[in-house]
Amino acid sequence: MDAGPIVALLSPSERQNGWAAEQARSAPPNVLTCDAAISEACFLLKRDGQEPEQVFALIESGFLRSNFDLHAEYRSVRDLLRRYADTPLSFADACLVRMSEIHSISVVWTLDRDFHIYRQHSRQTIPLITPH
Repeated sequence: MDAGPIVALLSPSERQNGWAAEQARSAPPNVLTCDAAISEACFLLKRDGQEPEQVFALIESGFLRSNFDLHAEYRSVRDLLRRYADTPLSFADACLVRMSEIHSISVVWTLDRDFHIYRQHSRQTIPLITPH
């Protein structure tokens, strides 16, 4: 799960709030993310006057689970950042692309249209849950 859907789910004023809530109802009991996406979501919520505490409530409930070992995967993340140097690939997005490679049956839940450009293993499209 990318930062965008986390923020949309937790912020009723977000344009995609209804979509995110609908997706959450049909989501598995545990949704994986990375620390970078959690950090980004906390920042975006705080910037918009929301409490980042809501993100931790999702973690505490077991719905949201950070499951990425950057120490083990930093080379792959660095390679992705280099490969997409001319594309707006954030660090969090690179971690999520790598997670999609590691967890082969995963689907990335995102509001970011750039995930249509990114590729698993350099050439495979990434399965997405997105309103776009």
